[in-house]
Amino acid sequence: MIDRNQKIYKMSHIVGYYSQIGLLQPAEQAISNRLKDCLSNLKMLDIGIGGGRTTQHFSSLVKEYTGIDYSEEMIAACQKKFAYSSQFITLEVGDARKMRFSDNSFDFILFSFNGIDYVSHGDRLQILQEIRRVGKPGCYVFFSSHNLKAMEKMFAIKTQFSLNPFKTYVNLVMLALLRLFNFGIDRDRIKNSSHIILRDESHNFCLQTYYIRPKEQIKQLEANFKDIEIYSWQNGRKILSEGDRALDVDMWLYYFCTLDSQK
Repeated sequence: MIDRNQKIYKMSHIVGYYSQIGLLQPAEQAISNRLKDCLSNLKMLDIGIGGGRTTQHFSSLVKEYTGIDYSEEMIAACQKKFAYSSQFITLEVGDARKMRFSDNSFDFILFSFNGIDYVSHGDRLQILQEIRRVGKPGCYVFFSSHNLKAMEKMFAIKTQFSLNPFKTYVNLVMLALLRLFNFGIDRDRIKNSSHIILRDESHNFCLQTYYIRPKEQIKQLEANFKDIEIYSWQNGRKILSEGDRALDVDMWLYYFCTLDSQK
């Protein structure tokens, strides 16, 4: 899984695709606004920077900026893009599962665009431990992840029908492709799973992607992180209740928390 995904992120057309994306997602903008009064005092680690989408926004706002990606090709594209930046930016190849940084190095750690979803379950837990290690006590941690509750609906045929015939057609085609590329996985298996790895539509079903239920993601965080919050990917709104519709329909969610000061 890991090798396959990493090879995808080395492809020139994939690097080009991520290099042309420039906007923050609504949840990212919401957290940027929330932290605006303290960002200038924070040492930031940006994991999985891809083509530098978040680099261009956060590097000028924080005290020190370090961006890493496990794709050499992505880092090369970023180094070229930011070669003439007036800000001091460190960009380097790095694997989130085993980072070179010393303990207690950063005040703010971002892992955007669901980057944590493209490794195995064991490696995901290792990444969370590495984030815990390199973050200072009280470090802000912010990342996005695919939502298994929303994917469960994608596998249910009755949810694919719409008053719009074209939308119904598109939904049914997507359902057929999902089942084709995930042979042996049905809605019942998804319904009974806390997390699962699927091939979704990302880059024409090339990537193997980790989906997790919000409750399970919170469980993964609770041992070492506190003040855990969930944000809607689509509108950047903080989710305040388990009955919030975004938990059922947003294909990915953002998680914001802080490192336990007793780490």
